[in-house]
Amino acid sequence: MSRFASRLTATALAAGALLAAAALPATAADHSRHHHPRERSQVVHHPRERSQVVLGAVHHDRSVRGIRSNASLNKEWVTVVNTGRGAVNLSGWTLSDEAHHTYRFTNRWLAGHTAVRVHTGIGYDTAANVYQDRRNSVWNDHRTATLRDSHGRIVDTKSWDHRHH
Repeated sequence: MSRFASRLTATALAAGALLAAAALPATAADHSRHHHPRERSQVVHHPRERSQVVLGAVHHDRSVRGIRSNASLNKEWVTVVNTGRGAVNLSGWTLSDEAHHTYRFTNRWLAGHTAVRVHTGIGYDTAANVYQDRRNSVWNDHRTATLRDSHGRIVDTKSWDHRHH
């Protein structure tokens, strides 16, 4: 065999070895999905991290039900709190009660370590207060608030009874 043919053969073998070495981790990773179900569940199912956005205080007037003045409706509110350092885009997030009365956040960023009050009545939204523009009480008759992210996943819930604010 000529010297050129020997070098060509050696080069081809080296290239093949490099390809095999490169493919080995991918093959090993591919086969790792077929381990025992217990091992697979540890890899695939990650516990959902707790959101940095949570429901805070709830204020309602338990003595008044139904249609009320706008001033009294705006004294009924639920606080949404960002406990983290970074800002969170709340656009598309929803706050709802047991009867599915739903408030949808639009164009709303919540800075780190801040809160926004979601009032029941009519008003002008500010950085600290937003309004559902409702004419009837929400939180007096329905005692569970549910906060969902923009994908519809439950982020937090808060329940209370009429004896406590």
